[in-house]
Amino acid sequence: MSAAAAPARRLPLVVRNPSFGRVWAGQLLTQAASRMFQVGAVWWLVGFAGGAHRGLDSGLFLMVSTLPAVALAPVIARIVVRYAHRTVLASAATVAGVVAVTAAVLARAEALPMAVAYAVGLVLAGCQAVFDPCLTTSVPELVEDADIEAATGFELSTQSVAGLCGGLLGPLVVDAGALAGVAATCGAAYLLAALLIGSTRFPHQGPGDGPAPERRTLRRVLAGLPFIRRVLVCFAAANVFTTAVYVVMPLYTRQVLHATGSTVASLETALGAGALLGSFTGGRLPGRPVTVGSACLTVMAAALGLPGLFPGHAVALASMAVAGWCVGVIGVRFVALFQRLVPAADKPAFFAVMQAVLGATFPVSSLVFGALGDHLTAGTLCLTQGAGLVPVALALWWLGSRASTAEQPGADAPAPVPAGEAS
Repeated sequence: MSAAAAPARRLPLVVRNPSFGRVWAGQLLTQAASRMFQVGAVWWLVGFAGGAHRGLDSGLFLMVSTLPAVALAPVIARIVVRYAHRTVLASAATVAGVVAVTAAVLARAEALPMAVAYAVGLVLAGCQAVFDPCLTTSVPELVEDADIEAATGFELSTQSVAGLCGGLLGPLVVDAGALAGVAATCGAAYLLAALLIGSTRFPHQGPGDGPAPERRTLRRVLAGLPFIRRVLVCFAAANVFTTAVYVVMPLYTRQVLHATGSTVASLETALGAGALLGSFTGGRLPGRPVTVGSACLTVMAAALGLPGLFPGHAVALASMAVAGWCVGVIGVRFVALFQRLVPAADKPAFFAVMQAVLGATFPVSSLVFGALGDHLTAGTLCLTQGAGLVPVALALWWLGSRASTAEQPGADAPAPVPAGEAS
């Protein structure tokens, strides 16, 4: 029997666990659609609809697209706790699909006003802000405990694949069919995801099944996790500079490379491919998560600053690929660690808080770098990104040197390798 069971264990998790596989497919569709609309809308603003303040306009759009995850964190946590996760996931995808399809119809009939495009971006971001932490919280309901690392690897790699697909298609579809084409494609993806998730059975215990454990407030959750709280603060500071890439890339394409949407798509693809590779290889790197994270931030600082020193398409592609790999490595190491450290009863609140804390600086980053883009060259913005990450990397390294082994359980050995399940 052991010989027969061995091949089954080598099957990818999405194949041997059909419930997880369907939810995984839904995650891929929703996150790809969300990224596609975001990247497509930014290129639409920079390349077509923007006026004299293209940097500020695109920065404002990205700021609007990140506000729901920050402003609604307490509400999202209550929704995830109170309602069945399958219902929450399917409902969020359905609402996003209906809004996107409506926007596509309106854009086909007449030019979509910029204010409406911002409003659509806000609603889609709100739906995704509910979907993502609910999905992360749902992992233990879909897989056995032994498969949590594998499921986490799939979840994070899906974000990379979705980012790659959405980033590639967004600018290309805008060049071919304006914003209406992007909205229509996104709407179809959202609605298909809602159908997949709504028809899936969650085999393990979920909300409302059995006695409910005591749940703590958001403040008490973070207060009881001081090490994780400090790590989240470091990554929130890093996000000020890393997420600015979504403003800088279109500006760099227009100002420095003098290229079209296909070039933006290639840079987004390099970023997504790097993140995908990082999510599959991150578990193989030895060392404690904080040590690996600080090293990756240092490498990312050099990568993001390089196009500012050596302008060119090839350099920008390599920069995006390396930066994406660092993001993938950091994500898989730390989310798997959080899955183990955070008590099950606190996970809905924690993952909503995590999304809010990490996203809190995104609106500021988008607005600041967008405004700076109207006054500074894109090369200078690249150098600013790289320089800003250096002190954050040092702070994270210092935090790791002070943390005890108990605060980083199992960190002396390499983390479990989620890629082995997906390969």
